[in-house]
Amino acid sequence: MSRKLTEKPFIHETARVENSTLGRFTEISENCRVTETVVGDYSYLMEGCMTWCADIGKFANIAAYVRLNATHHPLDRPTLHHFTYRASDYFDDAEYEDDFFAARRAKKVRIGHDTWLGHGSTVLPGVTVGDGAAVGSGAVVTKDVAPYTIVAGVPARPIRDRFNRGIAERYQALAWWDWEHDRLRSALDDFRHLSAEAFLEKHGG
Repeated sequence: MSRKLTEKPFIHETARVENSTLGRFTEISENCRVTETVVGDYSYLMEGCMTWCADIGKFANIAAYVRLNATHHPLDRPTLHHFTYRASDYFDDAEYEDDFFAARRAKKVRIGHDTWLGHGSTVLPGVTVGDGAAVGSGAVVTKDVAPYTIVAGVPARPIRDRFNRGIAERYQALAWWDWEHDRLRSALDDFRHLSAEAFLEKHGG
Protein backbone atom coordinates (compact mmCIF):
# COMPACT_ATOMS: atom_id res chain seq x y z
CA MET A 1 0.00 0.00 0.00
CA SER A 2 1.39 3.39 -0.93
CA ARG A 3 1.93 6.05 1.74
CA LYS A 4 -0.46 8.96 2.17
CA LEU A 5 1.32 12.19 1.40
CA THR A 6 0.61 15.30 3.46
CA GLU A 7 1.41 18.99 3.36
CA LYS A 8 4.67 18.16 5.12
CA PRO A 9 7.23 16.99 2.53
CA PHE A 10 8.27 13.34 2.68
CA ILE A 11 12.03 12.81 2.56
CA HIS A 12 13.33 9.24 2.60
CA GLU A 13 15.87 8.60 5.32
CA THR A 14 18.55 7.81 2.73
CA ALA A 15 18.00 11.04 0.78
CA ARG A 16 20.12 14.14 1.29
CA VAL A 17 18.44 17.53 0.97
CA GLU A 18 20.54 20.67 1.45
CA ASN A 19 19.73 24.39 1.11
CA SER A 20 16.48 23.56 -0.66
CA THR A 21 12.78 24.43 -0.39
CA LEU A 22 10.13 21.73 -0.69
CA GLY A 23 6.46 22.46 -1.29
CA ARG A 24 3.34 20.72 -0.02
CA PHE A 25 2.69 17.06 -0.84
CA THR A 26 6.21 16.63 -2.20
CA GLU A 27 8.23 13.41 -2.08
CA ILE A 28 11.98 12.82 -2.22
CA SER A 29 12.71 9.09 -2.60
CA GLU A 30 15.62 6.83 -1.73
CA ASN A 31 19.19 7.96 -2.31
CA CYS A 32 18.27 11.29 -3.89
CA ARG A 33 20.64 14.22 -3.54
CA VAL A 34 18.84 17.57 -3.71
CA THR A 35 20.93 20.73 -3.36
CA GLU A 36 20.00 24.39 -3.82
CA THR A 37 16.72 23.34 -5.38
CA VAL A 38 13.12 24.52 -5.14
CA VAL A 39 10.58 21.70 -5.49
CA GLY A 40 7.03 22.89 -6.15
CA ASP A 41 3.85 21.52 -4.57
CA TYR A 42 2.91 17.91 -5.43
CA SER A 43 6.18 17.25 -7.27
CA TYR A 44 8.20 14.11 -6.61
CA LEU A 45 11.65 12.73 -7.31
CA MET A 46 12.06 8.97 -7.51
CA GLU A 47 15.13 6.97 -6.46
CA GLY A 48 18.63 8.18 -7.12
CA CYS A 49 17.87 11.62 -8.55
CA MET A 50 20.47 14.37 -8.34
CA THR A 51 19.56 18.05 -8.59
CA TRP A 52 21.66 21.17 -8.09
CA CYS A 53 20.63 24.77 -8.52
CA ALA A 54 17.23 23.98 -10.04
CA ASP A 55 13.67 25.34 -9.85
CA ILE A 56 11.07 22.60 -10.22
CA GLY A 57 7.45 23.58 -10.73
CA LYS A 58 4.31 22.01 -9.33
CA PHE A 59 3.15 18.49 -10.23
CA ALA A 60 6.50 17.55 -11.77
CA ASN A 61 6.91 13.80 -12.23
CA ILE A 62 10.61 13.02 -12.04
CA ALA A 63 11.53 9.38 -12.59
CA ALA A 64 14.47 7.51 -11.06
CA TYR A 65 18.08 8.55 -11.70
CA VAL A 66 17.25 11.87 -13.34
CA ARG A 67 20.02 14.48 -13.20
CA LEU A 68 19.17 18.19 -13.19
CA ASN A 69 21.98 20.64 -13.84
CA ALA A 70 24.77 18.23 -14.69
CA THR A 71 27.63 20.71 -14.60
CA HIS A 72 30.50 20.89 -17.03
CA HIS A 73 34.21 20.92 -16.32
CA PRO A 74 36.28 23.81 -17.71
CA LEU A 75 37.27 22.64 -21.19
CA ASP A 76 39.30 25.77 -21.90
CA ARG A 77 41.69 25.41 -18.95
CA PRO A 78 44.99 23.55 -18.99
CA THR A 79 43.31 20.87 -16.85
CA LEU A 80 39.76 19.59 -16.51
CA HIS A 81 40.29 18.67 -12.85
CA HIS A 82 38.41 20.49 -10.11
CA PHE A 83 41.49 21.17 -8.01
CA THR A 84 41.61 24.53 -9.81
CA TYR A 85 38.21 25.73 -8.56
CA ARG A 86 37.99 23.61 -5.39
CA ALA A 87 41.55 24.47 -4.42
CA SER A 88 41.02 24.56 -0.65
CA ASP A 89 40.26 20.83 -0.76
CA TYR A 90 43.88 20.33 -1.78
CA PHE A 91 45.94 23.27 -0.50
CA ASP A 92 45.96 24.93 2.93
CA ASP A 93 46.71 28.36 1.49
CA ALA A 94 44.20 28.34 -1.39
CA GLU A 95 40.45 29.06 -1.57
CA TYR A 96 37.44 27.97 -3.58
CA GLU A 97 37.09 29.96 -6.79
CA ASP A 98 33.90 31.84 -5.98
CA ASP A 99 33.49 33.39 -9.44
CA PHE A 100 33.56 29.93 -11.03
CA PHE A 101 30.72 28.68 -8.82
CA ALA A 102 28.77 31.92 -9.31
CA ALA A 103 28.94 31.37 -13.07
CA ARG A 104 27.61 27.84 -12.59
CA ARG A 105 24.76 29.05 -10.37
CA ALA A 106 23.79 31.60 -13.02
CA LYS A 107 22.89 28.67 -15.29
CA LYS A 108 19.97 27.40 -13.21
CA VAL A 109 17.75 24.63 -14.59
CA ARG A 110 14.02 25.33 -14.65
CA ILE A 111 11.40 22.60 -14.86
CA GLY A 112 7.81 23.68 -15.50
CA HIS A 113 4.50 22.57 -14.01
CA ASP A 114 2.90 19.22 -14.90
CA THR A 115 6.08 17.86 -16.46
CA TRP A 116 7.43 14.32 -16.79
CA LEU A 117 11.13 13.53 -16.91
CA GLY A 118 11.75 9.90 -17.86
CA HIS A 119 14.13 7.44 -16.20
CA GLY A 120 17.78 8.41 -16.40
CA SER A 121 17.26 11.63 -18.31
CA THR A 122 19.65 14.55 -17.89
CA VAL A 123 18.97 18.28 -18.14
CA LEU A 124 22.08 20.38 -18.74
CA PRO A 125 22.83 23.79 -17.19
CA GLY A 126 20.69 26.76 -18.15
CA VAL A 127 17.94 24.69 -19.79
CA THR A 128 14.23 25.29 -19.23
CA VAL A 129 11.68 22.49 -19.68
CA GLY A 130 8.31 24.15 -20.26
CA ASP A 131 4.97 23.46 -18.60
CA GLY A 132 3.34 20.21 -19.63
CA ALA A 133 6.43 18.88 -21.43
CA ALA A 134 7.66 15.27 -21.34
CA VAL A 135 11.27 14.09 -21.62
CA GLY A 136 11.98 10.53 -22.77
CA SER A 137 14.01 8.04 -20.76
CA GLY A 138 17.75 8.47 -21.16
CA ALA A 139 17.42 11.76 -23.01
CA VAL A 140 20.06 14.47 -22.65
CA VAL A 141 18.34 17.84 -22.82
CA THR A 142 20.72 20.49 -24.12
CA LYS A 143 18.20 23.13 -25.28
CA ASP A 144 14.98 24.60 -23.94
CA VAL A 145 11.88 22.46 -24.37
CA ALA A 146 8.69 24.26 -25.42
CA PRO A 147 5.58 23.81 -23.28
CA TYR A 148 3.56 20.65 -23.95
CA THR A 149 6.25 19.18 -26.19
CA ILE A 150 7.57 15.60 -26.02
CA VAL A 151 11.33 15.25 -26.56
CA ALA A 152 13.66 12.24 -26.61
CA GLY A 153 17.15 11.19 -27.67
CA VAL A 154 20.76 12.28 -27.28
CA PRO A 155 20.72 15.18 -27.69
CA ALA A 156 16.98 15.48 -27.06
CA ARG A 157 14.86 16.52 -30.04
CA PRO A 158 11.12 17.17 -30.36
CA ILE A 159 9.05 14.06 -31.13
CA ARG A 160 5.59 15.60 -31.14
CA ASP A 161 3.30 17.96 -29.25
CA ARG A 162 1.22 16.63 -26.38
CA PHE A 163 -1.64 18.90 -27.42
CA ASN A 164 -1.98 21.34 -30.27
CA ARG A 165 -0.70 24.86 -29.58
CA GLY A 166 -4.16 26.27 -28.95
CA ILE A 167 -5.00 23.62 -26.34
CA ALA A 168 -1.58 23.99 -24.73
CA GLU A 169 -2.00 27.76 -24.40
CA ARG A 170 -5.42 27.29 -22.85
CA TYR A 171 -3.99 24.89 -20.26
CA GLN A 172 -1.27 27.35 -19.37
CA ALA A 173 -3.91 30.06 -18.97
CA LEU A 174 -6.09 27.74 -16.85
CA ALA A 175 -3.08 26.99 -14.58
CA TRP A 176 -4.93 24.20 -12.78
CA TRP A 177 -1.70 23.48 -10.86
CA ASP A 178 -2.48 26.53 -8.74
CA TRP A 179 -5.86 25.19 -7.61
CA GLU A 180 -6.51 24.53 -3.96
CA HIS A 181 -6.25 20.94 -2.72
CA ASP A 182 -10.03 20.61 -2.28
CA ARG A 183 -10.68 21.81 -5.82
CA LEU A 184 -8.25 19.23 -7.19
CA ARG A 185 -10.18 16.55 -5.30
CA SER A 186 -13.51 17.74 -6.65
CA ALA A 187 -12.14 17.61 -10.21
CA LEU A 188 -10.45 14.22 -9.79
CA ASP A 189 -12.98 12.31 -11.88
CA ASP A 190 -12.68 14.91 -14.64
CA PHE A 191 -8.88 14.59 -14.64
CA ARG A 192 -9.36 10.83 -14.94
CA HIS A 193 -12.10 10.58 -17.52
CA LEU A 194 -12.47 13.74 -19.62
CA SER A 195 -10.49 14.45 -22.76
CA ALA A 196 -8.13 17.41 -22.72
CA GLU A 197 -10.63 19.49 -24.68
CA ALA A 198 -13.64 18.48 -22.56
CA PHE A 199 -11.77 19.27 -19.38
CA LEU A 200 -11.06 22.79 -20.63
CA GLU A 201 -14.67 23.30 -21.65
CA LYS A 202 -15.94 22.22 -18.23
CA HIS A 203 -13.42 24.13 -16.16
CA GLY A 204 -13.33 27.36 -18.09
CA GLY A 205 -10.00 27.11 -19.84
